Amino acid sequence: MNSFVHKTLVVQLQSGAMDCCPVLAHLSYDPADPFAVTAVFSHDGRVLARWRLDREMLTLGLERRVGVGDVRMRPVSTGLWEELRIEFFGDARPDGGRQRAVVFAWAPALAAFLRETREAVPPGREELRIDDFLQEVIAGG
Repeated sequence: MNSFVHKTLVVQLQSGAMDCCPVLAHLSYDPADPFAVTAVFSHDGRVLARWRLDREMLTLGLERRVGVGDVRMRPVSTGLWEELRIEFFGDARPDGGRQRAVVFAWAPALAAFLRETREAVPPGREELRIDDFLQEVIAGG
């Protein structure tokens, strides 16, 4: 039986060149959307950002550098501490650069979450309901 998978992690949000602050990352996986993981980042009860991430990209990011667009990931090791570094790029700034946020997640906790998603829907067993997708696209204009 397929079921939702949820996990809340404390992650580190890098602000500026070196400063980090803890925020919550609420991860959810819905077997009806089998390729995506939703990450909602919050602090003091306020939602800071919501991203839909590719499940396979998260899995690969634990092993090697992935991503070339708005989301880039790579493993980071500090000896005993293994993390996934996720870099998010946002809208353009007036100076020509782009808004950017970097999140560091504890790799073993993220790997455990991803294992649960694979138990819900094993890789290669994902189903994409194309008729439902096309109906959503058409309804959205």
